[in-house]
Amino acid sequence: MYTLLLPMASDFNLWAISPSRMALVAAVSILAAAIVAYCEMRRRARNQAADYMDALASAVAFALAAGIFAVWAADSSAPRGMVWGFLLWSGGAAYLWHLGTRASRQPKPSGEVACTFLILASLSIFLFAVLGPRHAWTSAATVAGGVCAFAAWIVLRGIKHRFRRQKKEHLLIAQISARGDVLQEEYHRATPECPHPERWHMYDSLSAEVEVLDFLRALVIALKPELVVETGTFSGLSTLRMAEGLQANGFGRILTCELDKETYDAARRRFEASGLGSWIEARNESSLEMRVDGRIDLLFCDSEGPLREQEVRRFLPQMNPHGLILIHDASSSQKTVRQAALRLENEGLVSVLLVPTPRGLVMAQKREGRG
Repeated sequence: MYTLLLPMASDFNLWAISPSRMALVAAVSILAAAIVAYCEMRRRARNQAADYMDALASAVAFALAAGIFAVWAADSSAPRGMVWGFLLWSGGAAYLWHLGTRASRQPKPSGEVACTFLILASLSIFLFAVLGPRHAWTSAATVAGGVCAFAAWIVLRGIKHRFRRQKKEHLLIAQISARGDVLQEEYHRATPECPHPERWHMYDSLSAEVEVLDFLRALVIALKPELVVETGTFSGLSTLRMAEGLQANGFGRILTCELDKETYDAARRRFEASGLGSWIEARNESSLEMRVDGRIDLLFCDSEGPLREQEVRRFLPQMNPHGLILIHDASSSQKTVRQAALRLENEGLVSVLLVPTPRGLVMAQKREGRG
């Protein structure tokens, strides 16, 4: 493992350290690796080989940083190169941990951390050989380091390319299936109307914020709707919260639609396992083609952003004039939905209230027939 360090300190004999101190160095390295590997697998909770490689890469990086520090602390004769090696691998370990943190919050390519580690390790060998006292441009270590770094970069690009070709909904559904719904801080960027998004919480980047989910349940209980219509079922979290409100009321039903078959199937399985399926009618069809019978008391639009204005226009004639229309993702950073809501208001169709949540929420009411 320490061959990643020794090229910049070729005059230092690692094996000259006493056995007891070497045992301490090994113990520190193994302990760091074990702790990081455990934490990585806990937060990933997946069983793909690439995920194990990612966890191992982070563990080895932290073990290198801890081991180098232990060597430096155990022998005062260790060269200054040890300090640079410690700083390099501390920074590398922190960066790999950051990549792992992002992967735990939203889907990221499996194998990204492992490839990044290989790039860092290969570049360190290359740079130590080139910048060391011997300036060994043509040494085997230099060539091998450069070739390995380039190969790992090519593999990383291929991994990211395949990842980007997958639908975000499918990636999130797979992540939810593997690790369940994990509560975390909202990470959408701050906006003028919501400067502290970290005060909110989320399960994933597509479902509504947890506080909005709680609001939906409370709103159903307060409004007492007989018919709720939701567009964009996704994982079914918002559907279930509103169904809980219907159950508390003792009457009503919710009609929800999802166009993507794989996403719809995952939501339907969740509904069946929830015990709330009798309150929910789920459909695998487009919101713009779905037929709804009866007067709508509550409409929640959370489908594709460009479709939400069309959905409101389509269902507005069926809206109870005293009912409510909710449109998610209407923050000032997501202009499509926000501008659509304001356009509907400017046309005199609805009255709009912009709720300052991290991703934004429109509350609207049909103007016609309210008097």
